[in-house]
Amino acid sequence: MTSISHTFQTLRVSVRVGEASLQREASLSGEAPPQEARQQCALIPFITAGDPNLETTAEALHILDRNGADFIELGIPYSDPLADGPVIQAAATRALQKGTKLEQVLEMLHVVIPSLKVPIILFTYYNPILHRGIKSFLAQIAAAGVQGLVVPDLPLEEAEELIQTAASFGVEVILLVAPTSSQDRIEAIARQSQGFIYLVSVTGVTGIRSQLQNRVKYLLTDLRSVTDKPIGVGFGISGPEQAHQVMEWGADAVIVGSAFVKRLAESSSTEGLQAVKQLCRELKAAISPVTLQQIGSAK
Repeated sequence: MTSISHTFQTLRVSVRVGEASLQREASLSGEAPPQEARQQCALIPFITAGDPNLETTAEALHILDRNGADFIELGIPYSDPLADGPVIQAAATRALQKGTKLEQVLEMLHVVIPSLKVPIILFTYYNPILHRGIKSFLAQIAAAGVQGLVVPDLPLEEAEELIQTAASFGVEVILLVAPTSSQDRIEAIARQSQGFIYLVSVTGVTGIRSQLQNRVKYLLTDLRSVTDKPIGVGFGISGPEQAHQVMEWGADAVIVGSAFVKRLAESSSTEGLQAVKQLCRELKAAISPVTLQQIGSAK
């Protein structure tokens, strides 16, 4: 099973291989070599487990896996989701009303993950982890095949125990950097975060926004000055144009949540899954290096 860190390394290698192929083609044809390929930017869709039901969640995981996702973030429904905007809050409420529980989600993942190519990252709040016990919780999610964990309300000062225990189970804990974080805090988070660093693009909760703050560009620069770990940008990215902008600013990954959750919620399961498939393809096309797209189309 491929880890999150290894998947990012593979994406970087694929870009170098693509660049070498283009250079060879240009040399053989006598043409000028193409401009340097852009970095391979990963796509990380987010959906809420159990909305509209776990059967649809399982099918959505397969669809995302086959249509451009490099990782998939799966939200565990929680009754007090402080970091989530109205779309994801509503999805969590619907899932809870239908009786969705962590154990059921993990049972579903235990069946689905072996057939997926991409790593699954769980998004959950800290209280459910503490309620079950850190070691017990991590043992459960690792047994289901989960490889990453995002805990939005995890205090940095309490992260070490979770990170070290998770590492013993092969689970990477991904920490969040907020737009309001000080430089000292950014450096501390960058040192401790595993897999990649989750850069929050906006102050406030998740949700669909028409524009991204330019501050994200400068936050990426600040992070690059203190770490070589991959950086994923999330919160507020809703479409291909914004995803492309984040890729242009230098992000290693684009995380899109509310736009996927909204599509699953607004129509029948069949229509919602088709809409998820279409959005995933559009987002992947927007962040794929142009030169690598040319290689793929020529094969």
